[in-house]
Amino acid sequence: MNISIIGSGRVGSSVALNCCMRELGDVLLLDIVEGLPQGESMDINHQLAELGNDCHVKGSNDYQDMKKSDFVVIVAGIGRKPGMTRMDLLKTNAGIVKDVCNKVRTYSPESIVIVVTNPLDPLTYLALKIINSDKGKVMGMGGMLDLSRFKEYISSTTRMSRSSIQAMVIGEHGENMLPLVRFSSISGIPLSSFINNVQSSEFVTKTRNVAAEVISLKGATVYAPGNAVSAMIDAISRNRRKILPVSAFLEGEYGYSNVCLGVPCVLGSNGIEKIIELDLNQEEKEMLTNGVESVKTAIRELPI
Repeated sequence: MNISIIGSGRVGSSVALNCCMRELGDVLLLDIVEGLPQGESMDINHQLAELGNDCHVKGSNDYQDMKKSDFVVIVAGIGRKPGMTRMDLLKTNAGIVKDVCNKVRTYSPESIVIVVTNPLDPLTYLALKIINSDKGKVMGMGGMLDLSRFKEYISSTTRMSRSSIQAMVIGEHGENMLPLVRFSSISGIPLSSFINNVQSSEFVTKTRNVAAEVISLKGATVYAPGNAVSAMIDAISRNRRKILPVSAFLEGEYGYSNVCLGVPCVLGSNGIEKIIELDLNQEEKEMLTNGVESVKTAIRELPI
């Protein structure tokens, strides 16, 4: 399996390391900054060598090296600064992602593409339109990252093992994300049996806001995004048919079309093999609609 990661900063390098630790295949780190991907690849390979892990990471500044990749992960772009929303990044990152996707279309058009760059949902839409790939082969990471945060709040509040938690987050990867308390459980027991209404509301608020808190404390979110992407690649490359929340192109699902949004999807060897439609209540539908409207507003500003 060949995995190309475009953008070799802290997040891109975390994706590379996580993919290798899961032994998913060889990794190419690509970046326009000379020396950066080469240095990161050397550092990761040193760790892998001591562990006896035979995955190999290569650093490059040449997009031709990504030919025949099985997966392309797009991390290129500027990150959020304290006080910024994800949508504040739209204009700058849309131009970067458009240029990257033109290169993907040239050198590796058959690859499965995972978008990490923010604002994630509109840029996933941009990638799909520019690469002109099958809709199941282009997706965004957002829901998987939000899910990791939601699970942590559930575990820390209930003091139950993280391994016992099943949860789901849908909607926009942004201020309108929707952690679904109703569809979450601990070893199959509804989460509502362990928490009260106040805690339920706190879970939702904290999951939406925690990224900004991490950014204010350390400058970027790094490790959880790396794990989220590698979990998606693992599910697809090993045909696990796992249901994971990812940003997918909707064609009538949940009542919406021509937009990318975080929804539960079956991930298998063909990428997104099925979108699961949940029976949402009125409050959940309204929050989902807010996210759709936010993403569609951003899509109208994309350079397509």
